[in-house]
Amino acid sequence: MADETIGVVGAGIVGLAVAREILRRRPGARVVVLEKEDRVAAHQTGHNSGVVHAGIYYKPGSLKATLCTRGGAMLREYCTDRKLPYDECGKLVVAVTEEDVVRMDALAARAGENIVPGLRRLDAAGIRELEPHATGLAALHSPHTAITDYVRIAESFADDIVAAGGEIRCGFPITGIGPGLDLGAGLTVDHLIICAGLQSDTVAGLAGAAPAPRIIPFRGEYMRVVPAKSTLVRGLIYPVPDPRYPFLGVHYTRRVNGDLEVGPNAVLATAREGYRRRDLSVRDLYATASWPGSWRMAARHWRTGVKEMYGSASKHAYMRAARRYVPEIGAGDVVRAGAGVRAQAVDRDGALVDDFRIDRLGPVTAIRNAPSPAATSCLAIAEHVVDSLRR
Repeated sequence: MADETIGVVGAGIVGLAVAREILRRRPGARVVVLEKEDRVAAHQTGHNSGVVHAGIYYKPGSLKATLCTRGGAMLREYCTDRKLPYDECGKLVVAVTEEDVVRMDALAARAGENIVPGLRRLDAAGIRELEPHATGLAALHSPHTAITDYVRIAESFADDIVAAGGEIRCGFPITGIGPGLDLGAGLTVDHLIICAGLQSDTVAGLAGAAPAPRIIPFRGEYMRVVPAKSTLVRGLIYPVPDPRYPFLGVHYTRRVNGDLEVGPNAVLATAREGYRRRDLSVRDLYATASWPGSWRMAARHWRTGVKEMYGSASKHAYMRAARRYVPEIGAGDVVRAGAGVRAQAVDRDGALVDDFRIDRLGPVTAIRNAPSPAATSCLAIAEHVVDSLRR
């Protein structure tokens, strides 16, 4: 790759990690990161929960499981070296029903295969010892689950890229890919790596990729706990997830700035970059509605969708589920906070794509699905992608 020009579409944390890794291994290459916004980390990176996952949930042997484990260790080392925020506040995955306990035990077995460090099972007394205001029948404690500031990490990656001779061009949307990987404005590249997040299917389509999977956007809304109650949770408290969905359910998240948030939910968004309820993109809505997988997904999961929409409309309904874990925090103790949008890939048959999906199209590499834990895994994803360029 020396003396070649490599373009990276997207200046989120994954795209920046990939560009940085190319320059680290191939200092003679010209690397140009192209970002349609006026800054890095403008979308998913800048609107996530800040959690560094330990690898509890992911199917053993999957890319998610493999890259989360390695990526988390790499991210910790990077944050330590750069003196960036990194707090191993720990996480409880709490079972509040007997059905939850059965699913939690299956989750523990999966986490064991993924070699999650320090994971242990707690009874009700053990829960109260770690989180005195939490309730549950049993829980898994992950002491090395951490929180960080992904925007600051992305900005640090950007500094690394520029220091190594790379370029970051903001305000550069990709509207077409011409013959010979001509990206317009006089820029032609030898290799193109698409890390476009919410627009990944659109940009991949410009490179000739198949339409599947399609990105379906889900807005995740957060509540912020008022200061008087924010000390009731010390770390992270999560429900036992439903294995049918890639979403983890509403949970309590400590932020590195000291805030305590509840969320996110998962509501179908009417715009891919729609962080407010009123945001609407006719183009994005058409892309969702015209995809056969959207209707097949809705047919399977409409009950959950209705429940999520009700929780979005009603703060009391939103907090009803959360109070099962921390009863002392109710609807009167939270205010509406920000929101993020998850780029959820959906196949034509309506299946929610769970694992990372990375396609190779000749000189183009397209990351088609990289939801959570992509931020945790970003440095390992970068290794994986750059390894593939040599094949």
